Amino acid sequence: MTIVFPLLFKLLPGKEFRAMAFWPFIFVKEKILIYDSIIMNHEKIHLAQQKELLVLPFYLLYFSEFILYRLSKKNYEQAYLKISFEQEAYKFDKDLTYLKKRKLWANFRSN
Repeated sequence: MTIVFPLLFKLLPGKEFRAMAFWPFIFVKEKILIYDSIIMNHEKIHLAQQKELLVLPFYLLYFSEFILYRLSKKNYEQAYLKISFEQEAYKFDKDLTYLKKRKLWANFRSN
């Protein structure tokens, strides 16, 4: 289910975020983004990651990776892009059939 919730994005650091997956929802900044197949596929990949890790461990790993990369002298954007979950989502967000063929734990595999 997709929810349009612009206020959420005003509260977050990094104003460039336009969509976000929080199991089982996808939140978007603007209604038009619901029709952006690449953004929606990116967020659906995150939902698949969250589901396979039973949600809470996903968030723990996600934020642990982010903090680790930030502490290693990366700036905010560099740290965000180094997160394994983001690397998988960005790598395959244009492949609209990816979720049908995605392997278990794909974000931990080097493809």
